[in-house]
Amino acid sequence: MSLTLSDVEKVAKLSRLALNDEQKQRTLKELNGIFEMIAKMQAVNTDGVEPLSHPIEFAQRLRDDSVTEPERREAYQAVAPQVEQNLYIVPKVIE
Repeated sequence: MSLTLSDVEKVAKLSRLALNDEQKQRTLKELNGIFEMIAKMQAVNTDGVEPLSHPIEFAQRLRDDSVTEPERREAYQAVAPQVEQNLYIVPKVIE
């Protein structure tokens, strides 16, 4: 599949892009290059190849799930206009 200059002009119009002639030609060349690369990738025989969740199969190093910050709830809620049962009370904005 290859695009023509009129295809690029249509896409530019739909995208509300003002491209000059040089930009149109460069965009046409780049888009056709992308389509050529896709065609090459689709031509590769992948029969019998299992899909991977990640290109490199390895186990993730996980850190311990532990608290690293000090408890500051009382300090934060001390300056709040209204608190009830450790929750911030805010005015109703939607009826």
